[in-house]
Amino acid sequence: MTDSQLLQQIAKKESDKETIAAKVVDQPELLSEIFEGLNSDQANIKYGCDKILRLISEKAPALLYSKFDFFVNNLNSENNFFKWGAIHILANLAAVDSENKFEKIFDKYFAPLPGPVLITAANLINGAAKIALAKPHLAERIARALLQVEKAKYQNAECRNIALGLVIKSVDQFFGQINDKEPMIKLVRRQLKNSRNATQKVAEKFMKKKL
Repeated sequence: MTDSQLLQQIAKKESDKETIAAKVVDQPELLSEIFEGLNSDQANIKYGCDKILRLISEKAPALLYSKFDFFVNNLNSENNFFKWGAIHILANLAAVDSENKFEKIFDKYFAPLPGPVLITAANLINGAAKIALAKPHLAERIARALLQVEKAKYQNAECRNIALGLVIKSVDQFFGQINDKEPMIKLVRRQLKNSRNATQKVAEKFMKKKL
């Protein structure tokens, strides 16, 4: 498969991105073509390549570690899809972060948590658990960052309620790594009266399991 054929395949909506990602993992020389595809004028190629990089970060994060700074720069992208992709990928790269690069960008990474965009915050909240599990020494700091969500200003109050449910699900995965659990327990307890039924149920499940 030539490079141009690779991008043509990615451009097809019905193409199996999982299979393509696996192929790139097996043939790392194709990776440069994926990065070039991010600059394509064709949306199917551009966003298809972003999807493949996300999948690679899950399957073989070490393959993308040398591009860590590239994804850090994409946190500032005006293209939300690239921004969300960077959030997802950097969380996966935490598992192979032998140079402790993430610690240096911690504040930058979590800066959008308080709002105003729910989808950005949701991606961060989901990434938080991956990072905490990969770097247990950051679990406490991550938990403190997630506490901000309770006073976050998203598009509306319902968005905040959705985010709070995500926070509880995320923290559930690394709660044992947190030393000072009380602030998070208090946050979860307050959500037992959350106006969003789904968030209320998540809080109830958490309290029954953890306490």
